[in-house]
Amino acid sequence: MCVVINCSEGVDVRAMGSILSGACESGCWICFDEFNRIEPAVLSVISQQIKIILQGMSCCVAVGREVPSTKITLESREIVLRQTCGVFCTMNPGYQGRSELPDNLKALFRPVVMCKPNLSTICENMLFSEGFI
Repeated sequence: MCVVINCSEGVDVRAMGSILSGACESGCWICFDEFNRIEPAVLSVISQQIKIILQGMSCCVAVGREVPSTKITLESREIVLRQTCGVFCTMNPGYQGRSELPDNLKALFRPVVMCKPNLSTICENMLFSEGFI
């Protein structure tokens, strides 16, 4: 399961900790849309929370065999971290009201650049697949 959270300036550390804890315990993927709309001070704390999750996931694999779950401490609470969980984010840099991610948070994500698709090629292939010449 993948849950998409639309981020805004109103997201605080407590709410983000609760969201991340739920994702860890359920093993779902979570995608934070417009992640760079969150206040820089909150992003700094979020980076520590995500780092704890990633360290917990790497500990399970480091023992030589993959373990389905492990325990981590997040927001001063011990929770079960399922190995199927994942944390992703989307950003539109350069927009007004967007902040740059702190370097310690930027290092925790792998960047992927998206571009606008060629709609004429897509339409052409869809028509071909339906039998049009």
